[in-house]
Amino acid sequence: MDQPKLERMLRLMKYLSGNVNYTVGELGRKLELSPRTVYRYLDTFKSAGFSVTKLYGDVYKLASMPREAIEIDKLIYFSEEEAYLVNSLIDQLVPTNSLKANLKQKLSAIYRSTSIADYVADRSNAAHVEALGRAVQDKLKARLNDYESGNSHTIRDRLIEPFAFTADYADVWAFDLEDGRNKTFKISRIGGEVEVLDETWANEEKHHRSSMDIFRTTGEEPEHIVLRMSLLAKNLLEEEYPMAAKYISKGKDCWILETDIYQMRGVARFVAGLMGEISILEGSRLMDYMKEYGHKYFCE
Repeated sequence: MDQPKLERMLRLMKYLSGNVNYTVGELGRKLELSPRTVYRYLDTFKSAGFSVTKLYGDVYKLASMPREAIEIDKLIYFSEEEAYLVNSLIDQLVPTNSLKANLKQKLSAIYRSTSIADYVADRSNAAHVEALGRAVQDKLKARLNDYESGNSHTIRDRLIEPFAFTADYADVWAFDLEDGRNKTFKISRIGGEVEVLDETWANEEKHHRSSMDIFRTTGEEPEHIVLRMSLLAKNLLEEEYPMAAKYISKGKDCWILETDIYQMRGVARFVAGLMGEISILEGSRLMDYMKEYGHKYFCE
């Protein structure tokens, strides 16, 4: 087999097992192959012992490795019991997590679990993550089309140098070429396509990730806080901010959150929404902020 053909087959395998589902026509355009050739490659994979699954229409996925590849199989795939556990853990992710739907769909393709198959994937978010991941890896600029800003309340294109993702893949760290600052952009707020440009980074030496707290706010100077919570508040906190779970401990007739925060607005919104369910035990800056918050929004 000649090297270009082998390279195309390996790239096809990557697409078939990647984050996004592509039609045969889309695969052909990406690989500069005719649909007939793509189908022939799929038949080759089947003959080699791979299970090629048809998801819907002309969309296919690689469902399993050949039985002979025992070591690789153990490294990549799970038993049914392990898949069920992973599925349960994925269910605990925040609904807006950009990779949640993709993980569900991938497990569905492999194990045909009913609980997984019933989940509808958000293809656009997965595609955005894949495109931004490519830009990060290749150190390229990207354009976020129709990005909705939570600060300026505007919808417009943003030109960035993406260089890292947050732990839950809900945001991408990038250098904003418009105002020359590092900031996070929420994947879910990208209304259009992510264009990966054929332009390399020009500001790599300025790229810097600030620390991020469990409420997804960033900064350099942490404020240590301790909150006393009811069971209701504890459950809502874990549902909305899953990364908070490791900072929660059981107290006497309550639950205790002890962590560092970098900005007040994230935790303040949570506390204000659950008045009577949460008490601030430590955190002088947070206490002052909540007093100002109360005067601003609850006093005439």
